Amino acid sequence: MSLYPGDPPYTCSPHATVPEHGYSVQSISLCTHTGTHVDAPSHFFADAKSIDQIPLPSFIRPAIVVDVSEKVVPRGRIIWDDFNLSIDNRSEPIVLIRTDWSKHWGKPEYVNHPFLDAEAARQLVARGVSAIGIDTLSPDETEGAANDFGVHQAILGAGGLIVENLKNLAAIPDGAFVNFVPLNLKGGDGSPVRAFAYVP
Repeated sequence: MSLYPGDPPYTCSPHATVPEHGYSVQSISLCTHTGTHVDAPSHFFADAKSIDQIPLPSFIRPAIVVDVSEKVVPRGRIIWDDFNLSIDNRSEPIVLIRTDWSKHWGKPEYVNHPFLDAEAARQLVARGVSAIGIDTLSPDETEGAANDFGVHQAILGAGGLIVENLKNLAAIPDGAFVNFVPLNLKGGDGSPVRAFAYVP
């Protein structure tokens, strides 16, 4: 599993087994930002909303997929001019940034993902976008000179949401909705999700 550098590892181990105890129970330990997950504003802002304070409908949104997969290179910066984006009258969409970098999931090169320019994030916020998703470890550069969390600051600072480590964005059709409902973790700065798209 690919993990953000420095985050605690995911573990899952048997606590009870059917042969020995007559039932099965497993013990799991994981970071709130393990695997596909959503960031709450409190991930970067101490007095901002935590995951349990965000209304459930905020995690079910119409999807707009922005395909930049032909433009990305390792550690490449995705700028506003790379977007071909039209925000229509669909309420509260989630903008999904398709890089196809998820093909590197579980490999060392996954950390060398392309990343979103902070100015592009500010442009999205200015256009009323309050949720973005990406098929990389982070919308910000994970390691390097630009690792300043400018995208997190822009989106979460505006009270928005960020979904990371998505996959299969090429399969999402026009008119689809994305469900990324988190666990209801009291005071949580984020939560793993089982994200899926569907056409109503």
